[in-house]
Amino acid sequence: MSFEAGLPKAELHVHHVGSASVQTVLELARRHAGSTSVPTEEAALADFFTFTDFAHFVEVYLSVVDLLRTPEDLWTLTHDVARDLAAQNVRYVELTCTPYTSIAVGISAEAYCEALEDARRRAEADFGITMRWIFDIPGESGVPAADVTIDTALRLQPDGLIGFGLGGPEIGVPRPQFKPHFDAARAAGLHSLPHAGESTGPETIWDAIRVLGAERIGHGIAAAQDPELVAHLVEHQIPLEISPTSNVCTRSVPSLAEHPLPALVAAGVPVSINSDDPPMFSTTITHEYEVARDLLGLDDAGVADLARAGVRHSFAPDQVKTALLGEIDAYAGP
Repeated sequence: MSFEAGLPKAELHVHHVGSASVQTVLELARRHAGSTSVPTEEAALADFFTFTDFAHFVEVYLSVVDLLRTPEDLWTLTHDVARDLAAQNVRYVELTCTPYTSIAVGISAEAYCEALEDARRRAEADFGITMRWIFDIPGESGVPAADVTIDTALRLQPDGLIGFGLGGPEIGVPRPQFKPHFDAARAAGLHSLPHAGESTGPETIWDAIRVLGAERIGHGIAAAQDPELVAHLVEHQIPLEISPTSNVCTRSVPSLAEHPLPALVAAGVPVSINSDDPPMFSTTITHEYEVARDLLGLDDAGVADLARAGVRHSFAPDQVKTALLGEIDAYAGP
């Protein structure tokens, strides 16, 4: 087992649907065979998950979303995601979930939240992993989707919910239109955790900070293009959730060798290492730590420090943070 595989970890930027393993997608596709474009054979599914650009990735992603047609489908996915993360020694996860896409196909908001919460409790008992939710707006669906998302979050207030996010395409989806929704979420005590600056430039990140009150930024790699923004992130200690393989697979950066992670870390920007949509990008959170080791030239102690940063940048309960930091120290040495 590699050092990274055994390392206790937190995962802060990973999508519910995007974490569906090949086995889970095949199970769901076979449940709904005849009414889905998702292949039901493993080799064909691998080809299906080869993306030409970010727009194509979103198209494929939404076809997998279409497999979630019942609360039972949601429960299966959620429990499987927890199992797969726990197998990599992830002890705590903030899972980005998109209620709107399920509600839009007829699953009630109540049934959606109940499925997630029941799977969370079972997963904590079965796998020893602590799960929390970030409910995100699918940006491509606009203000109507944001209305549904904030209503679900504030009206039902599931126990595991800690954050409010914004995902999907950035191009053509201005952040300021969602200001009222983020204002309401923040007023209710939810953390502001939008995506920004992955496939667009630094201005999207500025909007996320200035307009949406972002406490962490999903991706945020375009910050490297703007020294003033880098200085702001350092001064205010606003972490970036970095997922290197994802950025290459969506063509947001040309190659790992050209990834801005080293420049951001050298400038003092706080970061965490994450997997985003791991099976879709043929990666794992363990592999992302291995990639980060190579990009940053780290030894084992440096990799352990990245894991500690992930814990500290999380919104885990204090007792979970303390326990997980203790596990990392016991594994890697203080």
